[in-house]
Amino acid sequence: MAKRAAPEVNAGSMADIAFLLLIFFLVTTTIPKDSGISRKLPPIDPNDQKPPIIKEKNIFAVSLNGKDQLLVEDELMEVKDLRAAAVEFLDNNGDGTCSFCKGKKDPTSSDNPDKAVISLKNERETSYAKYISVQNELVAAYNDLRNRRALEIGSQKGFPNMNFIEMQAKYDDVRWSGNKTKLKEVIDQIQKEIPQKLSEVQ
Repeated sequence: MAKRAAPEVNAGSMADIAFLLLIFFLVTTTIPKDSGISRKLPPIDPNDQKPPIIKEKNIFAVSLNGKDQLLVEDELMEVKDLRAAAVEFLDNNGDGTCSFCKGKKDPTSSDNPDKAVISLKNERETSYAKYISVQNELVAAYNDLRNRRALEIGSQKGFPNMNFIEMQAKYDDVRWSGNKTKLKEVIDQIQKEIPQKLSEVQ
């Protein structure tokens, strides 16, 4: 009796199917984007240029020790109270030159937002979570002041009831049909009036 040949599986189309599946996964898969803290480094100064002299009262000293304790101006403070303290420092208007500031005008605190500097220092043992939470509160203090200023001048410039965060979102939105040139001028003005001077000390 003759032996019957074993049936063969036609694998010719398997490569096509595998290729189609590969394309499908490449198209539908989203690659996670690394996120971090947005910081712009200052430009490199010439060697012959001396660093500016900053008065001690214009420096808001914030430090984190190895036990995750927060010290603000050498006093213990909770992270939840940091934002309000930073806003009070930045908005103080000690020299009376800031026309939009609403601070206490304490002569022992910062002169104005342009001269005020927040100095953040941490130790190697500081936890990353605590460091990020402090960073967030300090940046939020700047955003609070910028939002308030944007609401003040927005109506005069044609952008009523729009805070600083919303202005930046509208400017970055390609679908927004408003006047981006004018909006950029307002954003630049607010950033110039309330510059984010956050210095990290090693």
